[in-house]
Amino acid sequence: MRIKCVGAIVLDDAGRLLLVRRARPPGAGLWSLPGGRVEPGETDAEAVVREVREETGLVVRVGRLAGTVDRPAPGGGVFEINDYLATVAHGTLTPGDDAADAGWYHPDELRRLPLTPGLIDALTEWRVVPPG
Repeated sequence: MRIKCVGAIVLDDAGRLLLVRRARPPGAGLWSLPGGRVEPGETDAEAVVREVREETGLVVRVGRLAGTVDRPAPGGGVFEINDYLATVAHGTLTPGDDAADAGWYHPDELRRLPLTPGLIDALTEWRVVPPG
């Protein structure tokens, strides 16, 4: 079973990436892009806006698709994750919903964080962060 999901690649004016520390499985305790499942009847863009708002308190404008990854889901399914570039429209960064924490990280800080598997590779492949 394929489960459609989205993620948001949000960079600030200083080139820092918005990350959330997952509070629940999958990936509890690990840092990742804000995102989650696309609800029935929802577009990818609507899901990105909703998930970022729920997890960070920020409202974003959704841009182009940066890339897609498949990750294993519980029960033998597959999370099909479409990651979109996005910019902050307004709001105050406040972790919420299933995020234990949220913050802005410079690309050179990413390799020191406990990230969800494959995140740094995807961001490097999509040229969001430089190879390191």
